[in-house]
Amino acid sequence: MTPPVLVIGAGPTGLAAACALWSHGVPCRVVDRRTGPGTAPKGLVLWSGALECLHRLGVAGELAAAALPLAGASYWSGGGRIGAVRFGGLPDTDFPGPLVIPQPATERALHTRLRELGGRVEWETEAGAVTVNQVGTARSVTVTLRSAGGVEALTVPWLIGADGARSRVRESAGIPFEGHTFDRTFLIGDGRLEGELPEAEVQHHISPDGVLVIVPQPGGHRVFFDTAADGETAPPSDELLQRLLDERGPGGLRLTGTWWSSRFQVHAKVAPRFRAGPVLLAGDAVHAHTTAGGQGLNTGVQDGYDVGWKLASVVRGCDPALLDSYEAERRPASVRAVRGGDQQTRMWLLRSPVAKALRDTVMRILSRTGILETKVVPLLAQLDLDHSGSPAMADLEGSAAVPRTLRLGRRVPDVALTPVHGDAPLPLRRHLSDGRHTVLVRGDGAAGELAAHARRLLAGHGVDDAVKVVWIQPRDTVSETVPGPAESAGCEIARERDGALGGTAPWVAYIRPDGVVGARAGAAGLESLLARLPSRPVQPASAPAGRS
Repeated sequence: MTPPVLVIGAGPTGLAAACALWSHGVPCRVVDRRTGPGTAPKGLVLWSGALECLHRLGVAGELAAAALPLAGASYWSGGGRIGAVRFGGLPDTDFPGPLVIPQPATERALHTRLRELGGRVEWETEAGAVTVNQVGTARSVTVTLRSAGGVEALTVPWLIGADGARSRVRESAGIPFEGHTFDRTFLIGDGRLEGELPEAEVQHHISPDGVLVIVPQPGGHRVFFDTAADGETAPPSDELLQRLLDERGPGGLRLTGTWWSSRFQVHAKVAPRFRAGPVLLAGDAVHAHTTAGGQGLNTGVQDGYDVGWKLASVVRGCDPALLDSYEAERRPASVRAVRGGDQQTRMWLLRSPVAKALRDTVMRILSRTGILETKVVPLLAQLDLDHSGSPAMADLEGSAAVPRTLRLGRRVPDVALTPVHGDAPLPLRRHLSDGRHTVLVRGDGAAGELAAHARRLLAGHGVDDAVKVVWIQPRDTVSETVPGPAESAGCEIARERDGALGGTAPWVAYIRPDGVVGARAGAAGLESLLARLPSRPVQPASAPAGRS
C-alpha cells in the first residue's frame, strides 16, 4: 500500500514532519538525495518553542543531556559593553532557556526516532518536478523519484516539501521566494578558543570593520564574522579567522583545532504561500533567515511538527479545512522570525557614526530596563505564538463557561495539579507533553460523567493512540473511594491545587497537539468539539525496501 504522504527532504524539518506523522498513526515515505544524515553543523541553538516540539516527538531529553545551556549574551561596541541579557527565565516550560547543540545531533536524534516509530529515510533518492493532479474535486501529487534502484513515478494524496532553500518542490509549485540577500560575505569557524571568556555566554563585538559573534558550544566555540563580498567561495583559512578575531575581539583569544568552517551569504526571504493544494512546504523551502538569533532551525522544526500533526489529523478524519490553518499560522510566525533576524543583522552592520551611536544608546536602555529579557527573549523563544486569527479556532455552544485565562489560539496556561491518586504535583503541561489531542473537561461530579461520555465516544472511533481526555476537578472535590465513571472509562484525572480555573459549571476545551487552545465549549457543545478531532483508526504501515 502506498503511504498517504511523501516527505521530500530529511533535514530537521522533514524529519520532524515525518516523526509527527508516524507518532499520530500515519505512515509516510521520506526521500533525500544525500547519502545520509547531515554532518555540517549549520544550526547551533535550540530555543524553547522548538524544544517543546522535539519533546513531544520524544527526542528533547537526549538532546538536552548533550547540549550546553546558554546563560546569557553580551553586546560590545568600541571595546565597551553596551548591553547584556540573561537566559533561562522563561516560565511555564521545561525548557526555560536556549540550548546549544550542533544541528547534526538533532538530525541524528530525529532519524533514530523515525526508525523507532516504524519509518525510514530513502537516501540517495532524488525527487524531480512535482505535478498536481485534479480529477473532479479529488487532488493528488505525482513526482518522479530517481535512485540507484531505478526511476519511479509516484502518486500520493499529499506531499510535504522540506527540500531546502533551493526547493525544487517550491519551484514546481510556482511559488516565488521573496526577500533580499545581504551584500556582505559571512564567515564561520568552529574550534576551541584559548583565553578568558565567560562561561556559556554569547558575545557580540561590533567594530568599525565589522562584527564578531562568539558562541560557546559543547567542546569549543563558534566564531562568526562579516566581511566585504569578494566573490570568494572557499571556506576561510585558520589564519584569516585568527586575524579577524584579533582585530575585532576583546584580545587574548586564540582559535585552535578548527573542525569546521564555512563562507556564505545570508538572506531574509519568505515565500508568499506555504501551500499549493496537496503540496505543503516547510522550513528553509519557504523561509530563509540571517544567522542572528538562531531562528532558522527553530522555525523549521516547528513548521515540521505543525504540518505533520495537522496532515495526520486530516488523514485520520479531520476536516481537510484544518490544513488551511497551516499557512495561516506558520507564515506569520516565519515572517516575524525573519524580520527580527533581518533587523538585528542590519543593526550590527550599521556604518554611519550617528546611527551607531543611536544603536548603542538604545541597546543600553533596553538592557538597563530589562526589555531584552522580558520582550526580546520570548520572541526568540517562539513559545507563545498568537494563532487567535487562525481559521482552525472555534468557540462553540456554552463557551462562555470557559475561563478567559484559556485564550483561544494561545498556548494553554500552566496550572498546578495533583493526580487524584497521589500527592506529587504534576503541572498541566506534563499532561499535554505527549503531543496527543487532548479534551480537557473541568468541573465536579457532573463533569466526570461528561468526561466519561467523551472518552466512550472517542473509543468507538479507534483513536485512543491520538486522543485522550483529562478531567480536572476543582480543588475542593470530594475523592471517590471506588473508581468512578471517568476513571473506569480511561480518563486521566487530576485536581487543581489553587483554584486557578475557577467557576462551577462544567466546561470543555480542546487542546491541540502543540499545546494551543483550539476550541472551547460548555457541556452542551461537547459533541461539536469532538467532531473537530481525528475519527479514524491508525493507518496500516508499508515502506519500500532500501537503505535507511
